[in-house]
Amino acid sequence: MLTQRLAELQVKLQYLDTMYRARQEDLQQLTQHIDQSAYAGDNISIFTLSPAPESRPEIRQMLKNMSGMNAATGLNPPIKLRLPSSYHFLPHLLDDPSSLRLAYLLSKGRSGVSVVLGVPTVRREKQCYLMDTLQNLVEGMSPKESNDTLIVILVAETDIAYVLQVAKDIEMRFPSHVESGLIEVISPSPAYYPNLDRLKITLGDSPERVRWRSKQNLDFAFLMSYCQPKGTFYVQLEDDILAKPSYVTEMKEFALTKIARKEPWFVLDFCRLGFIGKMFKSAELPWLIQFFQMFYNDKPVDWLLYSLIYTKLCNIDKSHDYCKRDKTKLWIHYKPSLFQHIGTHSSLKGKVQKLKDRQFGKVALFFPHKNPEAEVTTAMKHYKQYTLENAYLGENFFWGLLPSPGDQLLFKFTNPTSVKRFFFRSGNAEHPADKFYNTTVEVLPLESNQYGANLNVTSDGFVIVGKFDDVGIAQGTVDESLGPLQAMRLYVHSETENWAILSEINIQDEFASR
Repeated sequence: MLTQRLAELQVKLQYLDTMYRARQEDLQQLTQHIDQSAYAGDNISIFTLSPAPESRPEIRQMLKNMSGMNAATGLNPPIKLRLPSSYHFLPHLLDDPSSLRLAYLLSKGRSGVSVVLGVPTVRREKQCYLMDTLQNLVEGMSPKESNDTLIVILVAETDIAYVLQVAKDIEMRFPSHVESGLIEVISPSPAYYPNLDRLKITLGDSPERVRWRSKQNLDFAFLMSYCQPKGTFYVQLEDDILAKPSYVTEMKEFALTKIARKEPWFVLDFCRLGFIGKMFKSAELPWLIQFFQMFYNDKPVDWLLYSLIYTKLCNIDKSHDYCKRDKTKLWIHYKPSLFQHIGTHSSLKGKVQKLKDRQFGKVALFFPHKNPEAEVTTAMKHYKQYTLENAYLGENFFWGLLPSPGDQLLFKFTNPTSVKRFFFRSGNAEHPADKFYNTTVEVLPLESNQYGANLNVTSDGFVIVGKFDDVGIAQGTVDESLGPLQAMRLYVHSETENWAILSEINIQDEFASR
């Protein structure tokens, strides 16, 4: 524990040193601006760009001997080199003073955390996975972890109306996490991007793919630049992933163990796919940011990471096997993987990707419960073996094809049953978008005279007791005044573009333990 604590202090010291260097850079730029202003006004006697150091005796003697010569005037000239910056690789940034400003920020100003999670997201043509990903990331943290972590969502769109809608959805879905400072939302200025229709075609890709991957490189560079001063470690994620519980602690402890053992690393890889789950020391992010800016038009982002490691390590005089072996010293894979890719529809139009990290292991796709004995029926067609009967018995999940208005899942109890609580979960880890939307939970009392005046009763005598929320969950209690029930059902009110999964059915009667 002491060794790990020392390692944590060591990497935080490196992070703080980087922040100090950044302040030094600001001060130097200010000094240079003052010096240049003074030099332009021929006031060098008051302001000098770089005060001449105390000359050694032999230098003073040499200058004395060179008196009257032009060469003697060349010492400590008021000129400084201008090193390349982001503006050299992205010259369009100079065209607009707001190019590097945020267009949107939802933040409570949290900083100084151990781990910053960067989650870029863009508008998707079909399915959006962001809310499910955030729900999973938040649920996978303990209170201690959530207090020492920051999740930054980059909405990489220039349509401010869309950015505002995403921010509103996040705040409504995760109000306490936004208020505590755990979740932030940012968006870049439209001037941050070059004209993406005039990019050089590289790697033989289509113009659409070149535009997509070039923008992704710039998005990652922007997100990393914002997150770099916020915490000790930075982890790059995507908006369509699944994380294992306690993933923050596992990543942090693995990183600190490497540091404590004085084992050098540049990237710790917690997922084998793409750029998911890649951890970096925040102090070393400038390497990546600059590299992405230089070659954003040339290669995909994960290829650029590989190229950077290759440049840092590989000997051109040795074989590929030597390079591959040396690369594993700085690019270290963690087993088993902590993140899994769940998205099917890419943000690139028309691209379908079903890549899975085999090292992630299996995840629970359904949650079994013992429910009251009942006859279950539905007119919805099921996919393969994923029947409603199996789901009700806790043997699998139900997977229905394209719900339509009027579809219902009916549970007709063998014996009249007093239901205390109910819980229905739709969607699962591998298909988070296959949920029940605009679907109500309804019950049929044994006696029609049990209806109260304030109850919402359907035309066929069912009482509406709940509905599925945006997360895909319907839960609640049944009013005791309704007495024993004949049946319970899920009633679909509108059609959807997706299939629907019912991954958990938990109907608790009066005999069930709470």
